[in-house]
Amino acid sequence: MALRLTGYDEVMAQDLIQSTWITAVRRLESFEWKSTLKTWLIGILINVNREQIHKEQKKKETEQVREDTMISKSGTVSGYDIEQGLIQLPIGYRRVIILHDIEGYQHKEIGAILGIEEGTSKSQLFQARKALRNWLTDNSNEE
Repeated sequence: MALRLTGYDEVMAQDLIQSTWITAVRRLESFEWKSTLKTWLIGILINVNREQIHKEQKKKETEQVREDTMISKSGTVSGYDIEQGLIQLPIGYRRVIILHDIEGYQHKEIGAILGIEEGTSKSQLFQARKALRNWLTDNSNEE
């Protein structure tokens, strides 16, 4: 989950996991068992990731966050192509599509984890799938 949220940047993912663990240990006494421990930890992971992104954006307001990424031009869709497509999605779309389609969470759980309405989760999933399809189509035609 951390790798996917960080666009497969292993160093950032390790930092994210470390920060998540520290936060979870500090807040363990406040865990009320209203959800599974896994869901609670994923929520912390996403919130820590959100905070890290916010800090990075403040530091690099005038700098472009990402230049062009190396993209597979094979014309067929591979797991690599899909992962590259996920990286290109806005972070909100990426979170919802990863939680729903890859991790298997329901919209109600996603809403609780991300602090959004269930309907917002459904809408973002629809838009994320549409954007991913468009990205895959555009990049498969660029041989």
